[in-house]
Amino acid sequence: MTGPATATGQEARNLPAPWALLAEVTHACPLHCPYCSNPLELVRKSAELSAGDWARVFAEAADLGVVQSHISGGEPLLRPDLPEIVASAHRAGVYTQLVTSGLGLTADRLGGLAEAGLNSVQLSVQDARRPGSDLIAGTASYTAKEHAAEVIRASGLPFGLNVVLHRHNLDHLPEIIELGARWGAGRIELANTQFYGWALRNRAALLPTRDQLDRAKATVAAYDAGGGPELVWVMPDYYEGLPKPCMGGWGMRSITVGPDGTALPCPAAYAIADLAPPNVRDRPLSWIWTESAAFNAYRGTAWMTGPCGGCPRRETDFGGCRCQAYALTGDAARTDPACSLSPDHHLVRDPVTEAVQAPAPEPVFVYRYPS
Repeated sequence: MTGPATATGQEARNLPAPWALLAEVTHACPLHCPYCSNPLELVRKSAELSAGDWARVFAEAADLGVVQSHISGGEPLLRPDLPEIVASAHRAGVYTQLVTSGLGLTADRLGGLAEAGLNSVQLSVQDARRPGSDLIAGTASYTAKEHAAEVIRASGLPFGLNVVLHRHNLDHLPEIIELGARWGAGRIELANTQFYGWALRNRAALLPTRDQLDRAKATVAAYDAGGGPELVWVMPDYYEGLPKPCMGGWGMRSITVGPDGTALPCPAAYAIADLAPPNVRDRPLSWIWTESAAFNAYRGTAWMTGPCGGCPRRETDFGGCRCQAYALTGDAARTDPACSLSPDHHLVRDPVTEAVQAPAPEPVFVYRYPS
């Protein structure tokens, strides 16, 4: 395992402004999803930033150029001071989207958030039918999501639906899209599972087959041609032989601030053990974005090793995902194993082959519970 590389001084000076902030206001969550993207070690409530801290973060983010924030978790509704947090983002001129499971969302609660300046809502659902959705979530939650959809639709706020796709719900995609349209979503994000953190622990149970993905892509194309809600299809890079761009390039578009103030260029970067991320309690966001070693670690191309260094796609995919490279090889500077040119490509290819050859298993998940 090697330590982080560092962008050259010229690369660090020529940075674009970040346009997005992922504000993880809590890691507490009523769901136990087996593909949870939060870090394996969750931040405890006692360590969370206060609403006043978040007000400063949003003000600094706006000064830096951020125009949009996903207020996420965990479940943000578990914060009783959520209206105050939303109001501070609104005062800073930052567009806000609440990312929620829907549990605990009432008309009064959403009305208060709208008055505070909330701009839109993204609701998650795990499957088109109650039994499957509750099974994947690890708790009875589908009925609450139905109610939340009614509340969001009645509010008039822009409404998006997020569905994490995997082996046990991909074949239900037509029903999932119809559900989103029936619930009134204007946008449906069909996000195939990305295998970090808890999802990596459940990879054998969640990996789809190529046939499932081909059918799903055909379904999306057919619905796109027929109108209805906007569909956003996020392909799993295990199947393409080409790595996905790492957040549009490491430290190039977005900032993640965790519940305790940890600042990261990517929400999965908690797992990179030697990254030493800065904290907004100690440093302003402007310094974190431009000067911190963690945000400069894999910017540009100077850090690249192996086949990435001479690859004509290095300015397109930026060597792939640093977090995935670390999770699978223990070295964040290696070529992402999702790339067919990676010497570690077998770490992705072999599980995919096993998923194709194995019969569809019963959904046996290792659920996520607070430690």
